[in-house]
Parts: sequence; C-alpha cells; structure tokens
Amino acid sequence: MSTKLFVGSLPWSVDDDALKSSFEVHGSVVSAKVVKDRESGRSKGFGFVEMSTDDEAQKAMQALNGSEVNGRNIIVNEAKPKN
Repeated sequence: MSTKLFVGSLPWSVDDDALKSSFEVHGSVVSAKVVKDRESGRSKGFGFVEMSTDDEAQKAMQALNGSEVNGRNIIVNEAKPKN
C-alpha cells in the first residue's frame, strides 16, 4: 500500500519534476505534486509525494526531513487524511 507524505517549506522554484527527483533516490514515487495557487499559478511552498511502500516512505522521511533544497530546509512527514 502506498504512503502519502507532506513536504513543506519548499522553495518557490521547485516544481513537480524536481520534487519527484528528490524522492526517487529513496524509492519508487507514485506521484509528486507541488500545490499551486489557483489564481496566480505560483507555488504555495508545499506539496505531496506518494511513495509505493510504507518502508520507502519512512526512509525518505528520515533522509529528507530537515534537509536543504535550494537554500531552504524542508519538512517531510506523513500526510494527514482530508477531513
């Protein structure tokens, strides 16, 4: 079963492909999406990455949480389900 991760504090320059590339090193990425403002199309500074297994998600979380991406320390944790 896949696990979805929340990725926060992303630099504005990061797009879906760059986000996916950062996580592929740690396992199989099912999807990677940077959330964008509807009106401006500009990144909101966070996104979601879905890893194919829980084990890969845990490895990615441990490796990338607090790591630097384009000068910013990103936050990576398990995404909470929508209410």
